[in-house]
Amino acid sequence: MSDLVPVNESLENNIRLTHIIYALYAAGFLTGITWIVAIVMNYVKRDDVRGTFLESHFIWQIRTFWWSLLWSIVGCVLAVILVGFAILFVNVVWVIYRLVKGWINLNDGKPMTL
Repeated sequence: MSDLVPVNESLENNIRLTHIIYALYAAGFLTGITWIVAIVMNYVKRDDVRGTFLESHFIWQIRTFWWSLLWSIVGCVLAVILVGFAILFVNVVWVIYRLVKGWINLNDGKPMTL
């Protein structure tokens, strides 16, 4: 008996996982904590998607996390002088755009252009 998973089954599992990660990022707008779960899953499962079109989605998700975290911190710091609220608003719109664009491409079986 072999421990190897057929390629198609493995790919399907990784596609399902990538959908779950997008969902966790989306749920983060309500819970916050699911962003941490999502980024940990991105790093833990990164090697499993290497060499597939899903690798671009993982890179896309990871970059979305780190850039949004950076701009959230900048926005919070600058909220004292009010410009931070604009930064936070633009950051939220940008994250929503990236989640929607990524999820649509994943649903269509397309890689992300990085």
